[in-house]
Amino acid sequence: MKQIKNIVFDFGGVIISFDREQAVKAFERIGVREADSLLGKYHQQGIFQEVENGNMDAETFRCELSKICGKELTYQDVENGWKGFVTDVPQYKLDYLNELRKKYKVYILSNTNPYVMGWARSNAFTSAGKPLDAYVDKIYTSYEAGSTKPDPGIFNYMIKDSKLNPAETIFVDDGAANIVIGKELGFITMQPENGEDWRQKLEKLL
Repeated sequence: MKQIKNIVFDFGGVIISFDREQAVKAFERIGVREADSLLGKYHQQGIFQEVENGNMDAETFRCELSKICGKELTYQDVENGWKGFVTDVPQYKLDYLNELRKKYKVYILSNTNPYVMGWARSNAFTSAGKPLDAYVDKIYTSYEAGSTKPDPGIFNYMIKDSKLNPAETIFVDDGAANIVIGKELGFITMQPENGEDWRQKLEKLL
């Protein structure tokens, strides 16, 4: 087996804990009646998918969502809806990422959108007052790559940009379909449960 040089983490469900039902309620509160059919656990539908795969920017999404609701939504309203997914930002996991960075390159590969990342990349993200960028070497997002997992396109975007070798890389994701593609592309894979403390499991692979 090749020496491990890189670790790629999913964001929602792996680094932060996640609750789809809570997000549905948050969007329903701001007036999105169809939230239950539009929001997926790993993959979105309609305009929610458009903003995650980069086909729609944050402002266009806000305007389109306002039309769906029949009222003007602010940026903050929409951000609060998306942040409804988040149940916990465990500081111990983030601190562990920085420990890993002493030996390995650490990346995030996430199906996400400008609203969630705007918050995650701000000092409001953690109790320590640091953005997600302070804990990883680079963040790869679906809306910037123009492709969402499990499409191989987002993986290839990251591979090309970071020049990593999948055979030397552990890919950690809680989505079964994403793990399948990761394996096909040659990554060493690990599939924790949403919210699990996966540190010991990862140590065994390292």
